[in-house]
Amino acid sequence: MLESLLSPIDEQLVPLPEHFAPGTLGANVQRHYGAFPSLEGAQLAIIGIQEARGNAYNPGSAHGADYIRQELYRLYQPEGSLNLVDLGNIKAGHSLSDSQVALREACWALIKQQIVPIILGGSADLAYGQYLAYTHYDSTIDLAAIDARFHVQDTGEEAAVDASNFLYKIIAHQPSHLFNYVNLGYQTYMVAREEVRLLEKLFFDAVRLGEVRSQLEEAEPHLRAADMLYIDVSAIRKADAPGNPMGSPNGFFAHEICQLTRYAGLSDKLSSIGFYEYDPSSDRQLLTAATLAQAIWYFMDGFLNRMNDLPKVKNRTFIKYTTTLKAGKHDLVFYKSKKSGRWWMEVTLPPVKGSKKERTHLVPCSYNDYLMAGKDELPDKWWKFHQKYML
Repeated sequence: MLESLLSPIDEQLVPLPEHFAPGTLGANVQRHYGAFPSLEGAQLAIIGIQEARGNAYNPGSAHGADYIRQELYRLYQPEGSLNLVDLGNIKAGHSLSDSQVALREACWALIKQQIVPIILGGSADLAYGQYLAYTHYDSTIDLAAIDARFHVQDTGEEAAVDASNFLYKIIAHQPSHLFNYVNLGYQTYMVAREEVRLLEKLFFDAVRLGEVRSQLEEAEPHLRAADMLYIDVSAIRKADAPGNPMGSPNGFFAHEICQLTRYAGLSDKLSSIGFYEYDPSSDRQLLTAATLAQAIWYFMDGFLNRMNDLPKVKNRTFIKYTTTLKAGKHDLVFYKSKKSGRWWMEVTLPPVKGSKKERTHLVPCSYNDYLMAGKDELPDKWWKFHQKYML
């Protein structure tokens, strides 16, 4: 099925392996030229998508994938045993909806085999297709975005999914598969106050650019909790990523986006990542392609260093901490991994109807959340998680 969805890479834009230096990704990655690559033993799979009809302001994003590949394949492989395949490009379908469905099916075909798709190119509304892959699950998922905007315009039930409304369409999708959404790096002057209120009403998380940049490590628990991540190039400042017509003088620096993608790679839970809205026609000396290529490299490096250290009862690789909130006479339980130094927090929920047993969930958090509890303050993550379950 995958082979029918994906077309070969253009050899004129992405040279054959023998044209790359030994030890580089380009010399070692199996990719779709004539024969379709084998998925046996694959861990990560690159998918390009040549679709931009969802954003009339950035038609050039349909052509971005192969230019990112050019820069990515010049990089040397990260340390470790990496089985990466490049499956080629999804061509634009008869309609935008056809392209979104094709991406959905391609992502699901990989995710169910525990292969992480890395999606390149296309407009940001294709994150809707990425999300639809998870509707095959019975359970809900957490979605993370690195984006300067929210994309929650209510354009009406009958309106097609596009770059202005795709998050709204995800939220409104029935049956709902979305438990939490977090936006990292939104820029206040680019979003309407009503959009912020909508996310607050749903107990979703939105962290302003300045707040993320001031404590970048606080973004790690958000990314550790996510099942999928999409990145809009407009979230990166234009000096480091000129290849986007909607870019801004403000945004993440190149090294910061690399740190964030490494956090995403380290997440044992995250199972897909997409890079959208890259326009090579406005990219000065392929600087944006190089920035995205290095961000992908750091994602791979994080992936190779995954520790599979989710807390388990009676697991000696974790230290358990208990703190009591005096005001509420409530104990908060935290776990710290001896392997990675990462933190989790217990959230206890009332029993479901017909049961007397309380439900306990482990929520990724940071050391600062533990310190906050020690000061008799209830961490926001605990409160928002609890409120979402009470909706």
